[in-house]
Amino acid sequence: MEELLVLAGDPYAWAALVTLVVMEVVLGIDNLIFISILTNKLPQEQQSNARRIGIGLAVILRLGLLSGVAYVAQLTAPLFSLFGHGFSWRDLILIAGGLFLIYKATSEIHDQVTPDADHAAAANAAAQATMMGVIGQILILDLVFSLDSIITAVGMTDDMPIMIIAVLVAVGLMLLAADPLARFIGNNPTIVMLALGFLLMIGATLIADGMGAHVPKGYIYAAMAFSALIEALNMLARRAQRKRPLRKRPR
Repeated sequence: MEELLVLAGDPYAWAALVTLVVMEVVLGIDNLIFISILTNKLPQEQQSNARRIGIGLAVILRLGLLSGVAYVAQLTAPLFSLFGHGFSWRDLILIAGGLFLIYKATSEIHDQVTPDADHAAAANAAAQATMMGVIGQILILDLVFSLDSIITAVGMTDDMPIMIIAVLVAVGLMLLAADPLARFIGNNPTIVMLALGFLLMIGATLIADGMGAHVPKGYIYAAMAFSALIEALNMLARRAQRKRPLRKRPR
């Protein structure tokens, strides 16, 4: 308690907290998109619970990693070298997570562009999605995103209370945004394809990071924001087109 009171009066602690919350929210967008796409394949009555469970697992994982922060720091130590790059456990986890994300995004894109003759089979496969299966897939990506998030947080501050508060605030915001985002994605098919494209890009970035080719996240999120802006303008244009009265053809 005394430590919290000291931090509360420290302006640098508040600056670190705000920075960490923003970072956690931004990093959580990837996770939230993945959770929304997966849970939208479940029956309607199970979707909201699956999203809460998936985000709850993210909280548990991140707090668990924070409690073992000394062990997490060791995950960045090289295990072996290949092609001049020392691979650590963190690198291997990021590569595995990136491959899994690319596989899932590619599978979902295939389902979206399946010809009508095969659409029934794709719809049947989607209908067979189970709560445990979806949560298992969410758990895999939760681990990858949580590990990356905690390692980044540890590099920004040494104060454990600040990191814990930042994680709790960010996850609380994710809980508030989960259902509206999932409904928005589900109601707009073009948004689904855009979100899957985001996941492909994020998966490729995770693999590149694990291979030692660091891609600044600012570039990734700037590209995502620009793509989202263009899609928003397209949606506004389509809405205006539907409302515009039909013009009579000249005779």
